[in-house]
Amino acid sequence: MGKRFGGAIAAVFTVLALGAGTQPAASADLGLMTSGPAAVGNCSEIVFTCENGRQYPLCPIAVTVTGEVVTASLLMGHHGGMHVRLVPMGVGYRYAGRGVWLDGHRDNALLNFGKHSQVACTIMRG
Repeated sequence: MGKRFGGAIAAVFTVLALGAGTQPAASADLGLMTSGPAAVGNCSEIVFTCENGRQYPLCPIAVTVTGEVVTASLLMGHHGGMHVRLVPMGVGYRYAGRGVWLDGHRDNALLNFGKHSQVACTIMRG
């Protein structure tokens, strides 16, 4: 009876694990989503509008087949673009570059310019 019971438990856990893997993850669990690979180079689809009165467009460089932005250029005004890369997070997203990172959940984000300077932003979709 012990082997039969142990086998049944293993089968239940296998079914649960397979079932959990078939649910699509929300964009907040992954990274920012675009319209797909055609969005590469399109700087008007995702624009961060921030409390400092500035707008920071995100220009996708690499996008997955499902439209998740993996790497991008974050336009920082007259200084040009800052290369940022998606950093895996449990919930929300983080795009990090040299001295700059963007932490967000859905359409709300914090743009960090180093350890002591940050500004709240929202995403305006184009």
